Amino acid sequence: MLPEAPTITEDQLARCRAADDFCPVLFEWYKFTSALCNFFAHLQAESPAVTAPPPRDYAVLIGLLNRMSRLMFSNVALSHEGLFGETTAIIDRCIFESATKLIWLCETEHHDRFDRLVADGLKTELKFRDQIQENAAERGESLVIETRMLESIERHVQSSGLDAAHIADSQKLPDLASMIAALRRNKLLYLVGQKIGSHHVHGTWPSLTFHYLEEANGALVPRGHDCSTHVNQYVFVPLIVLDALRSFARFVFRDPVDCGEIIGLIDSVEQEIMAINAEVVGNDFERAADV
Repeated sequence: MLPEAPTITEDQLARCRAADDFCPVLFEWYKFTSALCNFFAHLQAESPAVTAPPPRDYAVLIGLLNRMSRLMFSNVALSHEGLFGETTAIIDRCIFESATKLIWLCETEHHDRFDRLVADGLKTELKFRDQIQENAAERGESLVIETRMLESIERHVQSSGLDAAHIADSQKLPDLASMIAALRRNKLLYLVGQKIGSHHVHGTWPSLTFHYLEEANGALVPRGHDCSTHVNQYVFVPLIVLDALRSFARFVFRDPVDCGEIIGLIDSVEQEIMAINAEVVGNDFERAADV
């Protein structure tokens, strides 16, 4: 059963306007989007409404959906008391990348795109396997931990449906920027997700000065544990996830009517979020000279 959408009253909106803080209502739509994503992650391939790709490929799609929903749930737990903004920003970047990969898988025509994604993650595993085997050969025996690691790598390879030669020879997966360019999505929106989001993952100077340092007596000192999740995060992440859900629906739903109803639901959620966001941004997008 589909999750129940939040009911946002005029009284709630009025309180948000009075406080100039729309996080409480956007937080509810954020939670709903995460629950919606979780619902589709558990859509069984055997469902008569679904035209699923091969089992492994479908597992990739629902695995990405499950990853997105669980990371969103993590952000809900982290941010519900107004803290951990530095951590939710890092998680946002992970959600964004998974959503972009899912859209790329569903909307590009590369016949080997699923193989490329699966092989991309296994190439490092095979390099690790080769190094373990080389170390054991030099030593003349294997350590117990090496045996366990080799068995784990072998399980990953076996579950992929690819052999070592196919993995090694597979075409490199496009980087995130190339995926975004191929999908022709909103360049600014995706630039924010890809480049700005990477600041928080890598700890660049903008990230350090935003989340981890503050000025005191003319010097930069460690900032306290007081970083809140920015209101924009409750807008940006759900919009990206909803975009991915649209792509998933078009890719797997057999009946155009069923697909249309799901797309309509997704669109309606997006409209609700965008309507609230219009109040959040206010006159931000007017020409500065006119403000």
